[in-house]
Amino acid sequence: MPIRIPDSLPAHATLESENIFVMTEFRAMHQDIRPLDVLILNLMPTKVVTETQLLRKLSNTPLQVHVEFLQTASYIPTHTDPGHMEQFYYTFDEIKNRRYDGMIITGAPLDYVACEDVAYWDEICKIMEWTKTHVHCTFHLCWGAYAGLYYHYGIKKTDLAQKLFGIFPHKVLKRTSPLFRGFDDVFMAPHSRATDVNLADVEAVPELEVMAVTESGSLAIAKTTDSRQFFVTCHAEYDADTLAREYFRDMEKGLTTVDLPENYFPDNDPKNPPIVNWRSTGQLLYSNWLNFYVYQSTPYDLYSEDGEF
Repeated sequence: MPIRIPDSLPAHATLESENIFVMTEFRAMHQDIRPLDVLILNLMPTKVVTETQLLRKLSNTPLQVHVEFLQTASYIPTHTDPGHMEQFYYTFDEIKNRRYDGMIITGAPLDYVACEDVAYWDEICKIMEWTKTHVHCTFHLCWGAYAGLYYHYGIKKTDLAQKLFGIFPHKVLKRTSPLFRGFDDVFMAPHSRATDVNLADVEAVPELEVMAVTESGSLAIAKTTDSRQFFVTCHAEYDADTLAREYFRDMEKGLTTVDLPENYFPDNDPKNPPIVNWRSTGQLLYSNWLNFYVYQSTPYDLYSEDGEF
């Protein structure tokens, strides 16, 4: 939570220069509080696992967050109980007249598939266009990030010759950004993707700023300069065993050429349980996004004229 101090206290400027979140008395006295409405478009086949991972991160703040789940109508998931989808998920037509403080568009197992060849691409485009007027801040995750960069800015994704699979160090480029409050200068996070974008293509768009990159220089986090859209290619929300389950699943399928996830199993021995070194990254990333880019700037009344995005 922010610390509340008098407006004119000399420490105010010093604390802000040190990236400490300070709320003035004036703002505190005039601040109304209500639950945040967050929509999650869950494109992962393992719906329940992804729900749990994201909710765990979104719950790690004192903020009240009301979460709703969205599914595509143009593609029916086959890995989740239909009863679960009917009970907990909306379709776009059911929510298109609502407004949300924040939204997360998840990844999907669509490596090597062109965006236009995705079964529900037209629906995804409609939803992403809708976010411009009905969502205050959108968090595009993994494949969702590549889809967002392509739809909004025409940045094409590329295929990697070798899958980026494991836990990798990342370099923070915008150290004073509220997104990275509490982060180390180098942070660890999982990747599981055979997709990338040319970093120069992102840097060439005036409305975009690169926030963090992998040690090898691949895009990790970017956002728009107005902080309305975030594009995150790493999976800081992953559980300890997520990469292990993916690795063993592929091995069971007979994919003997599957590489071990890098920097994951101690001594590169799959019999050794992985040591989690990205948990704090995940907690901070989602908490900071929710606090500084959703809660602190979203309109109090989403449906009033003053609540126009």
